[in-house]
Amino acid sequence: MPGHDFRPPAPRRVFCNRTLNMRSVQAIGFDMDYTLVHYDVPEWESRAYAHVQRKLAQMGHPVADLRFDPELFSRGLVIDLELGNIVKANRFGYIVKAAHGTQLMAHDAMRKIYSQVWIDLHEPRWVFLNTLFSLSEACLYGQMVELLDGGKLGELGYGALYELVKTTMDAAHLEGELKADVIADPERFVTVDPDLPRALLDLKHAGKRLFLATNSEWHYTLPMMQFTFDRFLGKGNWQDLFELVIVQSRKPSFFDGAAPFVAIDEHGKEVSTDAKLQAHGRYRGGNARIVQEYLGCGGESILYVGDHMYADVHVSSRIRRWRTALVLRELENEVGQEQVFAEQQQELQRLMTQKERLDREQALLRLCLQRHDHGLPMPAELPETLRPAASGTQAIVERLRELRHDGEALDRRIQPIAIHAGELGHVRWGPLMRAGGDKSQLARQIETHADIYTSRVANLLHLTPFGYLRASRGSLPHDARPPSER
Repeated sequence: MPGHDFRPPAPRRVFCNRTLNMRSVQAIGFDMDYTLVHYDVPEWESRAYAHVQRKLAQMGHPVADLRFDPELFSRGLVIDLELGNIVKANRFGYIVKAAHGTQLMAHDAMRKIYSQVWIDLHEPRWVFLNTLFSLSEACLYGQMVELLDGGKLGELGYGALYELVKTTMDAAHLEGELKADVIADPERFVTVDPDLPRALLDLKHAGKRLFLATNSEWHYTLPMMQFTFDRFLGKGNWQDLFELVIVQSRKPSFFDGAAPFVAIDEHGKEVSTDAKLQAHGRYRGGNARIVQEYLGCGGESILYVGDHMYADVHVSSRIRRWRTALVLRELENEVGQEQVFAEQQQELQRLMTQKERLDREQALLRLCLQRHDHGLPMPAELPETLRPAASGTQAIVERLRELRHDGEALDRRIQPIAIHAGELGHVRWGPLMRAGGDKSQLARQIETHADIYTSRVANLLHLTPFGYLRASRGSLPHDARPPSER
């Protein structure tokens, strides 16, 4: 139809950092947890939290009265192991918002601590919250920081406290009890998407070679994938979608290690240690180099899709040079909110443009007063009506007074809209990919390592296996702006 956009609603689109032609993609790999299998975040994370809480209580820590709050923190924040804070930073690493424990810090207090500090994620001081699995970990850590400050955890430091929380959380994820709860009641924990199987079928029917590479064990992968896919597939089952199924892949070391593959049967039992891969085989362990050799194509023809910024996207792009897609489920709600906020955003931009003009005029007039005091020529931009006469600089002073009054009135109009803009996506921490007026640290990681990003794998259904995503022309501060913004 002439003029028809053919794009889905904005929350369901696939967004592009680096131009990607789906026709050139020969193979697509998928993570499972929070990628193909999406969990109800409050249900899953509260259950994980409860398991860790019980383990910590058994160690003698006073955590029995703590409760999981999924709204305290968000993906993309950074833990400061030195000070026990959880912070949000912009793309340059400058911290724009911080909480000590669970309490947001006042701006002045935050600036006093961090005005000369910026985040380098290569330094051991900082821990990046890469995935939705981090929400229960961050919540518990923040709450235990407050216990530590209250003298209830002995002589632990903030870094040692994080190690305690992390190791206990990792153990809970690895042990069978937590996953047994999910297997026993998947309706409670898993959000099923009927579009997802159709999206993968379209890719497979278009000749894409699909494989699964998950860190989960076979005994967990099997029921989760059955629950998510099989009801929508008619004949056959979820395994028919994939040329290779790889469990316990141990990402991120999967991408740069040399671990052998171990073939397993339908019960997860070892049947062979032969590293030679076979079509429609099931495997444990292994490494990405052998997968790529089996597929017989270059890294630029392999797309890997996952939800973990580091273990799925960063490492596969940096080491294997695979194309990458990041799944950000929170983005769907956030983009939806931004669509509703669009008119207010335009009004905010219009008001900020006015504020810039006022600021420029005030700066010019202050320069005029300074030059007048030193007997220097006035700037050429100064209107004739404001040029100092024999009567002195009274006209300039009066104009500055007017501008100050106008600026204060403008700030009163801007403030409530700006506050609302800062609460989109997450009322405490704001949009995932923005930090104040700049891109967030998460946005920097995404644009550096993720070729594309989207809210769910099912959105590939709208892209189609034949889609061509073109990266937008990057904007620069000196690019020409529309007349209304000048």
